[in-house]
Amino acid sequence: FYSSAFAWSFTDYGPTYSAFAEGLDGGFQADAAEAPSKPLPVLYSRDLEATLEAVENAGGTVVKPIFAFPGGRRFHFADPAGNEMAVWSE
Repeated sequence: FYSSAFAWSFTDYGPTYSAFAEGLDGGFQADAAEAPSKPLPVLYSRDLEATLEAVENAGGTVVKPIFAFPGGRRFHFADPAGNEMAVWSE
């Protein structure tokens, strides 16, 4: 999903963990027992509408459509595994 929606590349470290390094290092833990809390990662986009379309085309589900907030606009989405993230723009 993230490769299609955001053109990220990943390195797999075992069956439940994949890491990425796209100007910001991080990773996704697929084992719920290892990652019980749910932070809301927020990504930046220069073109919010195009990013929303890319997320939907890659199989993501928009949870909150584009809305204004102090500092810009954003939308929230769930990836195919159910993880919620947001994308914002000025």
